[in-house]
Amino acid sequence: MTLEQTKQAIAGDWISLAPEIRPSALKNADGTLKPFYLKREFKALAEDRFELIVINSADPYGKVPMTKILIRGHIRWRGDHPIAPGAQKVDFVADEAYEVMPLVRGFADVLNQVSAQGYAKWEVGQAQSVFGKDFAPFGLTAGKDFMECDLVYVAHGLLFWGARNVDGRGFDSEQNRPTNLQIPLARK
Repeated sequence: MTLEQTKQAIAGDWISLAPEIRPSALKNADGTLKPFYLKREFKALAEDRFELIVINSADPYGKVPMTKILIRGHIRWRGDHPIAPGAQKVDFVADEAYEVMPLVRGFADVLNQVSAQGYAKWEVGQAQSVFGKDFAPFGLTAGKDFMECDLVYVAHGLLFWGARNVDGRGFDSEQNRPTNLQIPLARK
């Protein structure tokens, strides 16, 4: 698949098949990585733009959603990725919007403790923009667009991105760009 074919193939709306698991950078008391659970809704838009909604959950079945995240921005195409023929290196740059909405009181309370400065009081069901601001819980720095060095691959009508590094590292640099595929997204 060529780059143009990949762009055409990903256009539109995609959703998680089921709740997904990722290793986080946080550790349990025994030193093992804490898992986090999520569902994704992704839209590949015109002019290399995207919108991503992530619902993080406290449980592996997605029954206790904790936070909703909305990210909008641009896709930068970086060339072929060696994982599979037709796979492409991409950078997802959140240069339009980044919003966080606590969905449970406990998460709102945590945000009010660790990220109160520069924000209104965090309330359940109320989104706030963290775009262009310091936001310690997600490692965001004021004035710097959030970006992930990732990959996309379309096969069998499914959209694959890169799998989170097993040690919990993010995709914040070319050196941390994923080398394997994660659970795919299906057409919405």
